[in-house]
Amino acid sequence: MVEKYMMIEVWSDVVCPWCAIGRSRLETALAGSPRAGSVEVVLRSFELDPSAPVGSSEPMVDVLASKYGVAPDEAARMMARTEDLAAAEGLEMHIEKTLHSNTVDAHRLLHLALGTRGPELQLALNAALVDAHFRDGEDVGDHAVLRRVAVDTGLEVATVDDVLAGERYADAVAADVRQALAYGATGVPFFVVDRKYGMSGAQPVEVFAQVLETAFKEPLGA
Repeated sequence: MVEKYMMIEVWSDVVCPWCAIGRSRLETALAGSPRAGSVEVVLRSFELDPSAPVGSSEPMVDVLASKYGVAPDEAARMMARTEDLAAAEGLEMHIEKTLHSNTVDAHRLLHLALGTRGPELQLALNAALVDAHFRDGEDVGDHAVLRRVAVDTGLEVATVDDVLAGERYADAVAADVRQALAYGATGVPFFVVDRKYGMSGAQPVEVFAQVLETAFKEPLGA
């Protein structure tokens, strides 16, 4: 019997806490599936704030306070509640010290990783960028930070420098965003399983497991 291969596409941003939580729950669902070896997870680009200035950053607590019209301490409490949910998924986040910055260059490097060694390297780079942002409070829009994280993850220095110095993969990032909008996604995380089943938000593990099982029951070529 031919084993069905399945791709799961995940639209996300490295500065989105719910994206990290959602991917963690998806990974848990896959870990409990006997067919996990037949699944490939590919990340697609989606910028939470494409208007964020390139080359500058500000404390995220101030951005959220302004966005929701609350005091900074209330914004900090909102962040702490998200941190607790992340901790339940094994994710270390210190959201109050995160920085609001443009992520287009981070997404371009994720496309480089995908094109270099496939989804495995892309997922590793994404995880490292998420840690840099949420755990370490680094500016993932800063080229020095991006260069160090990308090289430490396994990308070649010269290739990383070449991408950061130009606009390579910018079209791929824009194409990902257009595809998400075409699917009807208005935010992230957004998951598309087997090009047939779409899910929005950081769904519970049980929901991911149910959708995976449904997709695998579909006959090949259906």
